[in-house]
Amino acid sequence: MKVRPLQDRVLVRRVKEEEKTKGGIIIPDSAKEKPIEGLVVAVGSGKTLDDGSVRKVDLKEGDRILFGKYSGTEVKIDGEEHLILREDDILGVLDK
Repeated sequence: MKVRPLQDRVLVRRVKEEEKTKGGIIIPDSAKEKPIEGLVVAVGSGKTLDDGSVRKVDLKEGDRILFGKYSGTEVKIDGEEHLILREDDILGVLDK
């Protein structure tokens, strides 16, 4: 299924979290927190401003981002969990 976010929304797939600590201790599922890091899957066309012009989203597909812990709306697409976020909910882009 192909999803195209509207306006300034971004479709994100969460990055897998670590299964064990640096010391080798395995983290049980009940103790794991949802990661706040994700990979941009799709980007909307941009936000419509008051004067009618469209400001493009500063992200592109494949960007690795950070977002707030409770941000966005969770959706399931083709059996895989994704998030739909507004551009304002994104805290930063990770460069590697």
